[in-house]
Amino acid sequence: MNNINLIDSFQEFKDFKNIDRPTVISVLEEVFRSMIRKKFGTDENCDIIVNPDNGDLEIWRTRTVMEDGFSEDDDLEIELAEVQKIDPDLEVGDDYIEQITLESFGRRAILAARQTLVSKILELEKDEIFRKYKDRVGEIVTGEVYQVWKKETLILDDEGSELILPKTEQIPADYFKKGDSVRAVILKVDMMNTNPKIIISRTAPEFLQRLFEMEVPEIFDGLITIKKIVREPGERAKVAVESYDDRIDPVGACVGMKGSRIHGIVRELKNENIDVINFTNNISLYIQRSLSPAKITSIKLDDAEKRAAVYLKPDQVSLAIGRGGHNIKLAGKLTGYEIDVYRENDETDEDVDIEEFADEIDGWIIDEFKRIGLDTAKSVLNLSADELVKRTDLEEDTVREVLDILRSEFE
Repeated sequence: MNNINLIDSFQEFKDFKNIDRPTVISVLEEVFRSMIRKKFGTDENCDIIVNPDNGDLEIWRTRTVMEDGFSEDDDLEIELAEVQKIDPDLEVGDDYIEQITLESFGRRAILAARQTLVSKILELEKDEIFRKYKDRVGEIVTGEVYQVWKKETLILDDEGSELILPKTEQIPADYFKKGDSVRAVILKVDMMNTNPKIIISRTAPEFLQRLFEMEVPEIFDGLITIKKIVREPGERAKVAVESYDDRIDPVGACVGMKGSRIHGIVRELKNENIDVINFTNNISLYIQRSLSPAKITSIKLDDAEKRAAVYLKPDQVSLAIGRGGHNIKLAGKLTGYEIDVYRENDETDEDVDIEEFADEIDGWIIDEFKRIGLDTAKSVLNLSADELVKRTDLEEDTVREVLDILRSEFE
């Protein structure tokens, strides 16, 4: 039987990567039964056999042999005179079973069936992709860059499913070209006009958490738990960890011998600085640890307002604030407290805001001091000229002129 048109179609989909064979065969049977109903009016007396290994298809139609002149439905019955031309041994009441060829449906019906089959299979594939990825939100996925656009990058997973990595979910230092391998976490899965849209992210805290689970066996095994992660992607991240086994140092386990475990994570995140902090319910100690690497002299808490006044030596202020203010911002997010930084002599000595000298010192110079956390006259005077030149982009002569202006205020 020449059923090449539909069988070619079946061969395209019988090994479909996202759909099991019984489902594909069920779809095939439904397509053929629809063809049979259109041609014969009913499919209740037809059997469809599909071979899942080679795609062979057989359609068998059964009709009851009736006495001549007593047949009321040609789709279910056949008269004796007609059937005996084919098989003289058949008698009234017997079942006449015949094989239906695809050619008998006509070329147009076969093409329509093929289109229906392709459409149904693709629809099933989309539903299966959506269902599979919906259950994997929060997992890491690896794919290959297929196309790079201005606002997003198209990634294909190992089964050819399309993953979207928006620019907003990329680390600022990320640079991709076609063929690159990319790791990211599945952020969300939506259905857009019957098409699954899978959004992945490299900036989500979940991505960093999954990387730690992959690199640190104690986290994967549940001996160490990650309490909270906060990130400024590409700049800095803070990870609070806690151990359920007193014999395990959670910070040491996460960092590894000579940083062996955390180095791989840092490289994946384009040299993002990662501070691993030992979690504690002691808020004062937790805030102190969260401001690492700065060393705190004292701290005052206002639990009602969720604010913390932190006092440090002048040389620790810029460390606490961090480049671009990332360190203090992340410490606040990690602990849930609004953190205010003070120099430990702020309460005892009268000081002057550096903005008060705007008529004597250029604004861009003042901004340069504020950038490194020096926002009062005494905070600048507490550092030597050499130290100020080293920390800022200012010339030595400029620094000495500023120091002379500020000293005159207190003389």
